[in-house]
Amino acid sequence: MGILDRFETSLDKMVNGAFAKAFKADVQPVEIAASVQKEMDERAAVVTRTRTVVPNEYVVHLSDSDYERLATYAEVLSDELAELAREYAQEQRYTFLGPVAVTLTEEDGLATGVFRVSSQATAAAPTTVGRAGTGVSLHPRLLAAGQEIVLPGSTTVLGRGNEVDIRLEDPGVSRRHAEITVADGVATITDLGSTNGTLVDGVKITSQPLADGSIIRLGSTDITYRGS
Repeated sequence: MGILDRFETSLDKMVNGAFAKAFKADVQPVEIAASVQKEMDERAAVVTRTRTVVPNEYVVHLSDSDYERLATYAEVLSDELAELAREYAQEQRYTFLGPVAVTLTEEDGLATGVFRVSSQATAAAPTTVGRAGTGVSLHPRLLAAGQEIVLPGSTTVLGRGNEVDIRLEDPGVSRRHAEITVADGVATITDLGSTNGTLVDGVKITSQPLADGSIIRLGSTDITYRGS
């Protein structure tokens, strides 16, 4: 049984077939589910060879009449659609930047039975720390090759190997090249004994606090650190 089939079966069990009656001649839940999957595939962005980021927030735009008919089941349908999105992403090995949410909304101008799905990727700020007494929070991320990568935790390992948090396709980068730690509002990069060393703003370092806008060089790859 495929994901869409399981989705339909789950809805039928939860609302005792009410969906089939509500949607007999109009929008079908499985059509919405298929559109969410399509939106995910079309918006997928390859960050590294092992990481493809997809939107985590989806909005289903419905006509006034369809929205009114769906309102009774909106919470159930939204939850089931979000679960389907998570299941499909796992199957396709996609990555979300934050919690998955699917929202139903009405849109003027749409005919009954017509709908559309829009989406966006919203980061959940996995590492948010503040400098004591300043009230300023850091949202650490790296900019490389036109991509923005939110640091996945308080310690992030960069390198060319498979067992790292951020993988760099660069022959000049060691398998475990460097790590970035965030503690007490300060981000620090430490070289992990790499072959070619780690540079920050053109200076070779062993361990160095990072400032917003610092340029990190690993091998021939330049990465900009953003902390706010």
